[in-house]
Parts: sequence; structure tokens; C-alpha cells
Amino acid sequence: MSEECPIEKRLKELNVTLPGKREVLASYTPAVRVGHLLYLSGQDCSVNGEFLHKGKLGKEFTVEEGQQFARQCMINALQVIKDYGGGLNNVKRIIKMLAWVSSAKDFNDQPFVINGASDFLEEVFGESGKHARSAVGTNELPLNIPVEIELIVELKE
Repeated sequence: MSEECPIEKRLKELNVTLPGKREVLASYTPAVRVGHLLYLSGQDCSVNGEFLHKGKLGKEFTVEEGQQFARQCMINALQVIKDYGGGLNNVKRIIKMLAWVSSAKDFNDQPFVINGASDFLEEVFGESGKHARSAVGTNELPLNIPVEIELIVELKE
């Protein structure tokens, strides 16, 4: 019997279940590996492939709701890392996050929304989850989703 991955054990402690392999909706790959780096395509906040939340922060959604959407983006990202990066235990560190927040006019709390993703990565990976980051507001995102996030991850092997 194989020993459970420490990261997956931590996810259980946080009561987080990964969604399983995700369907690709357009002409791209979920991740590309170059040496020890894994570049993830933008992750949405769908739950088990279903878009439960559509709209803009500052109009349909609060900052606190946006933080949960950003966290869900990272749960989906963890599945991609697991599938394309040799497993979650193969993560050496999260290097960079680029996040977009679909924002109503005059909404400028994008960094606080994306804290939901950043804080979650630190909860899961500890110091290795701390990363460089950009949080950008935009007037529209594909399929009217409220948050999209991509990552660059350093792998151990």
C-alpha cells in the first residue's frame, strides 16, 4: 500500500476534494512543462466542471465571494498540477500567479479578491506556496466567469 502524499493529506485536513481530470473547453492544453517549470493555463472557478458563478465583482459579487471563487480556481489548478506535473508532492514551489478579476466600474479591490487564492496556496504548501503575483481588473472574462488565474510552478524533478 502506497503512502499518502503529504499535500493530499493536507487537502483532506482542509476538507478539500480535487475535481478529477477536467474537460478542456477550447484549443489549448491545461499545462505545459518546460524542464522543472510547469506553466498552467488560466483556471476558472467552476465546481466539478459546472460554472456556478457568472458576473462581475463589485456588481453581482462581493470581495468575500470573490475570495472563494479565487480559492476554487486554485483547487482546480491543483488538479492540473497533479495531472501534468508528476503529482502534488512534486511541487517545489509556486513561483508566479497572474489573476484576472471581472470587475464592475470603479471596483478596485482585485488584490483582496485574489488573496483567496494566495492564502489557500500558502495553507496547502506552507512557505513553498508564497509567490510573486499580479491581480488585474478587466471588464470581461470568457463565459462571463468572475475570476481566472494562471500559475507558474517549479517542480522537484
